[in-house]
This record gives sequence, C-alpha cells and structure tokens, in this order.
Amino acid sequence: MTILSEKHLTTEDFDYDLPQELIAQTPLKERDQSRLLVLDSKTGKYQDDYFYNVIDRLNPGDALVMNDSRVMPARLYGVKPETGGHVEVLLLNNTDGDNWETLVKPAKRAKVGTEISFGDGKLTATVTEELEHGGRMIEFHYDGIFMEILDQLGEMPLPPYIKEKLDDPEMYQTVYSREIGSAAAPTAGLHFTKELLKKIEDKGVKLVYLTLHVGLGTFRPVSEKNIEDHKMHSEFYRLTEDAAKTLNEVKANGGRIVATGTTSIRTLETIGTKFNGEIRADSGWTDIFIKPGYKWQVVDAFITNFHLPKSTLVMLVASFTGRENILNAYRHAVSEKYRFFSFGDAMFIY
Repeated sequence: MTILSEKHLTTEDFDYDLPQELIAQTPLKERDQSRLLVLDSKTGKYQDDYFYNVIDRLNPGDALVMNDSRVMPARLYGVKPETGGHVEVLLLNNTDGDNWETLVKPAKRAKVGTEISFGDGKLTATVTEELEHGGRMIEFHYDGIFMEILDQLGEMPLPPYIKEKLDDPEMYQTVYSREIGSAAAPTAGLHFTKELLKKIEDKGVKLVYLTLHVGLGTFRPVSEKNIEDHKMHSEFYRLTEDAAKTLNEVKANGGRIVATGTTSIRTLETIGTKFNGEIRADSGWTDIFIKPGYKWQVVDAFITNFHLPKSTLVMLVASFTGRENILNAYRHAVSEKYRFFSFGDAMFIY
C-alpha cells in the first residue's frame, strides 16, 4: 500500500502535455488488442505490453473486481414548446421517482418552471431546481415505462473529447454490463472480452462484480487551484453479500484485490474507509476524493485507462503510485504514442 505525504498540491501539479491526435476517437475492433503499460508503483519502473497479456499479471487466488453498471442512452434533445428553443439534457442520477439530476445546455434556457418536450411530446419534463455548473433537477412526465422511452429517444452520451460517431453503441458498454444507470462507461473494463475473462477465471482468479453508477463527477473539471478545495459529486454504489464474502476469502488466503477502473476503486475504498479496512456488503452514495495523502484500505493493484490532465482521476492514481511515477509513465506513453482516454489504451498498476 502506498501512502503519499505530498502536501499543498495544486491542480497544475497534475498537468501533462498531450497531443490532440493521441485522444482515441474510436474503439479498437478487437477489445483486448489495446496496449498495456505496466507500472510498478514502488519503483516507478514500467514496461510496454498488450492487454490480452493482462492474464499474466493476475495470480491464482486473486480477485478481479469489475463494475457492472451499464450506460443509459442518457443524452436527450428537446425543445421548449413556448419558444421552440432547442435544449440538450444529459441524465446523471435518478434521485427518486421521476426526478433526475441532469446537465442542461444551454443552462440559461432552463430556469425553474421551464417545460421541455422530447420526441414530439412522448416525454416531457419540468425544471424543478437550479444546481451549480449547469446542473438542473428535472421531473419527467410520460405514459409507459421510462427506460423503454429513453431507449427510443435517447443517445449514448459519449464524452465531449470524442468527436466521431459511434457505429455500434455496444462498444461503449463493457461485455459484463447489466445494471443500467450510468451517464458514462466505466472505461477500464472496455478492454475485456468474454473469452479473456473465461481464461482469467480458468486460471483460478475470482471474478467479482460491484455497481457504481457513473455520474456528474466524470464530467466535472477541477476548477479550484488547491485540490483540497475540490468537492466531488456523489455517485450510487452497491456491493452484495456474495461479493463481500468472496473478497474477504481472497484476502484471508493471501490473494490480491485487483480493481478494474477508478469506479471499482472508489467503491471498494469507500467501503474500506467506512468500515476501518473491513470489506462488508454495503450500498449508498459516495463522494470519496482519493488524492495524494490518502491511505489505501482495500485495493492492492488495478487496471485503469489514461486520464485527462489535471483531473481527479490522475490524482487518484497518483495517490497510489506517487505523483512523479505516474507523470513519468504518462510521458513515456505520450512518447510511444499510446491512445488516451475512454477508447484508449490501459495501464496495469501494482
């Protein structure tokens, strides 16, 4: 476990130079053919590999933990019946009933009381509350089943840095996704194929699933200079009794807990922090901000993609590896022309 004592870090301390052409615009046809940069967090040494060899980094008796959340077709295009003005709505969290936390563009067109119509009135909404950063609470009105209507009217919400249209929306879902509710994919898991997971399981690695629905935190930049001032947004998570039992057995037998992606990390570390290092079945909302100085409780190694400069996700990884180690590895990845962000290449960090 790595404990970092760096203090007074600013957002600029997590910046790095990234040429635009290295931002992956489309997924690879074969998910597991992406590259894999393997980083030893203790020494800072790294080596180049391919994702299909990630099985060689996993030992019999380890647990591979994956987030089974499924991305909703969460982007809706509507009009204001009063004016005919166009509005884009991105669903983030279902707070209760038909009330959703959303991002609206342009936000200035969505004051409290504003009515919005989607799909020629098949779905309508009322803005009930204004939140910061363009956020709005919205109550939807419809006949039928909401998720079925969303399937008909919504679009897959690709991140803003992806300009290409996605031919197959399933390529923005993990092969094990099942719990619908995310506004963005847990992208570290996009590299797995069903065949690779079967091989990993046959090797004696336990496959364990949890759920964290990715929300506003993914879209929100760090605007504060001092990272201590940044406030994370809450996201819903769940770890079942069976999953907790398996993870505790793995720990007791000396195996490692290997998390797939920052969403799995945040869920496991939320639970570990809450229960003083113990792993228990739990669900709720987390706004954990893992940054340098954090004492890791549960996760021993992890798979993750390459993250945006100055983002909370780079800070999370740096808290495990040390800031210089991760920035050196990123510089190497840039020089070797790795592919970055959601459809990009991966790292295995231990």
